[in-house]
Amino acid sequence: MKPRVRFVYAPQLAAWRLGEDHPFKPERLDALKDLLERTGLLPDELVRAPDALPAGSLEAVHDPGYVEVVRAASHGKRLEEAYRHGLGTSDTPLSPGLHDAVTSVCAATWTAMNVVLSGEATRAAAFSGGLHHAMRDRASGFCVYNDLNVAIAHARSKGARVAYLDVDAHHGDGVQDAFYADADVLTVSLHESGRYLFPGTGYGSELGREAGRGWSVNVPLEPFTDDASFLEAFDLVVPAALEAFAPDVIVLQAGADAHALDPLADLQLSLQGMRAVYERVVGLADALCEGRLVVTGGGGYAAFHVPPRAWAHAWSAMTGAPLPERLPEAWRQRWRDVAGHDLPEFALDAPQDTLPESRRVAMTSHNRAVARRVLDVASPLWARRVGEEST
Repeated sequence: MKPRVRFVYAPQLAAWRLGEDHPFKPERLDALKDLLERTGLLPDELVRAPDALPAGSLEAVHDPGYVEVVRAASHGKRLEEAYRHGLGTSDTPLSPGLHDAVTSVCAATWTAMNVVLSGEATRAAAFSGGLHHAMRDRASGFCVYNDLNVAIAHARSKGARVAYLDVDAHHGDGVQDAFYADADVLTVSLHESGRYLFPGTGYGSELGREAGRGWSVNVPLEPFTDDASFLEAFDLVVPAALEAFAPDVIVLQAGADAHALDPLADLQLSLQGMRAVYERVVGLADALCEGRLVVTGGGGYAAFHVPPRAWAHAWSAMTGAPLPERLPEAWRQRWRDVAGHDLPEFALDAPQDTLPESRRVAMTSHNRAVARRVLDVASPLWARRVGEEST
């Protein structure tokens, strides 16, 4: 039996801008939707308009004063105060209507979570979301509000245990920070090490505090990590963490900037490797929480070359419907002018060999050691937490 799935979408989710030359391009979502429609993977009945975000949802995870500053700054007011909250910078510039635009993104991710919690569908995607750097009272790393935290807080209000898995090249610091002491939220992030990449966090020693001790898990990876090493680290840590935690729902932040072509990170995954990750996550959801899975987008700055294809593979894994080997020519023609360059012909990457063998061996050995060390330190904490919860 095919899984029940929903693709949460509204035109405004792809229509806002942080700036004409800014690397974050929300119109990736329209390119993705168009690709899925042209390949037959997105019939109209699977598209779900987002519900209005319930009152108080932003304030549940963001300081109310910060929300007011963002609202005012979106209309050109309180700009100096906004700057002190991380807005108006080159990373996170201000633009007219910013509050409403990012609130819409939060509404989409909240809706995806509610669709799954309510039983309307087993799996839901809100690829407009994944704004994992936004903090309680501060914008950071292109992120103004944290849609993931909004959705997770909603699930927690319904009594659900949430496993959050982040495979963006950048550490999911805003989500970790929000739930660092929460025993009912597991955060797992595989990312390029903060020694080399923004936001400079996500070390193996960041394990949570108080009731949440052990339920923050980080696997910092070396630059130029390839498919084989990423998947080895994933397989060593992620299934064990999720099995120990026993979630009611899994949230995947499927940032596409771990791809070798991304200009803002240094990992070297291919679309083949990324698809393998998505398939593993779907399998874990099926095995551990009756398939309940929410997927968002995230980073991805080779904007029309990689994210639409990566997230099409994520959607394919969610639906069980294969993506055609060759991309529709009509899709390539439509988005060529937007991208400003030719787009790939195929759904997967051509084979590539990006690292000399000596560097590959060193990188693989380092990542394997990091993953095993994380597992050695965290496993006793998981066992202790599970024991405490069962008594």
